[in-house]
Amino acid sequence: MAPRPHSRRRALRAMLAATVLALGAPAQAQEKFVFLTNWYAQAEHGGFYQALAEGMYKAQGLDAEIRMGGPQVNVMQLLLAGKADAVMGYDLQTIAAVEQGLPVVTIGAVFQKDPAALVAHPDVKSMEDLRTRTLLIGQASETTFWPWLKKKYGFTDAQKRPYAFSVQPFLADTKVAQQGYATSEPYSIEKAGVKPVVFLLADHGYPPYAQTIVTTRAVLEKRRDALQRFLRATAEGYRSYLAHPAPGNALIRKANPEMEDALLAYGVARMRSFGLVTGADAARNGILSMTDARWQQTFDFMTGAGLAQPGTDVHKAYTLDLVRAVKVMP
Repeated sequence: MAPRPHSRRRALRAMLAATVLALGAPAQAQEKFVFLTNWYAQAEHGGFYQALAEGMYKAQGLDAEIRMGGPQVNVMQLLLAGKADAVMGYDLQTIAAVEQGLPVVTIGAVFQKDPAALVAHPDVKSMEDLRTRTLLIGQASETTFWPWLKKKYGFTDAQKRPYAFSVQPFLADTKVAQQGYATSEPYSIEKAGVKPVVFLLADHGYPPYAQTIVTTRAVLEKRRDALQRFLRATAEGYRSYLAHPAPGNALIRKANPEMEDALLAYGVARMRSFGLVTGADAARNGILSMTDARWQQTFDFMTGAGLAQPGTDVHKAYTLDLVRAVKVMP
């Protein structure tokens, strides 16, 4: 006897239901998120590119886009204009912005130690030895670490000369020392056959974090969950990048074709050896961690150097709420 029509309909519905279960639920739409770095793609930014390459942002439901900064890019201006959801910032810059009434807030710190360094010739044994040397210092540094160096080590403006972002003056004169990033300038000097001494300022007490993740108060209010997920994926990206950087490096070279493989390898090695990402607060609380104490130290330095007004509310420059929940240990 042939099956009745309603029996066939029930069987068809059952088959359709089974097919849906087998295929699973439709993929959740990815939420767009734009992050703007402070320079061309490089090893220091590797965790962001690693999180893209290995699908960590995607796993957090984010369609993340990493855009490069550069010498003509004002990242804070673009953030305030709504062109990015978050940008790569710097403690001193954010505190100064808050002092001006700008609604920006730091939510995490990639570098526990600022990679700023003084680079000297091999005969220099200590920072104190540099009191008798000519120091090549950039103009921007006059409102960051130069006041700190003068106060701590007694350096003077008389021994300072402009830094032209070239290592040639350093190589030409053994009585010269220069500023630089511990992750890059020493590489160029070593390529020229000189093994420099590198004094990481953070290891001598210079307090700021670096490569901070900064957003606006409006984005923090409206997209708090997305920011939280971005932090988690980024922290996972840096942990992965420091272990095996090849996926991130491939995207870095794609974004910045002039980047050398050897410089990428050097940058990763220095990030590891100096503990830029995994040291200090990160070793105890996880990658991207920040503390009230460190922000206060930075603010105290700024007020002492005349870089910030004592009445500024430094707590408006950052929040610990999001990063405390990340807990991605090195």
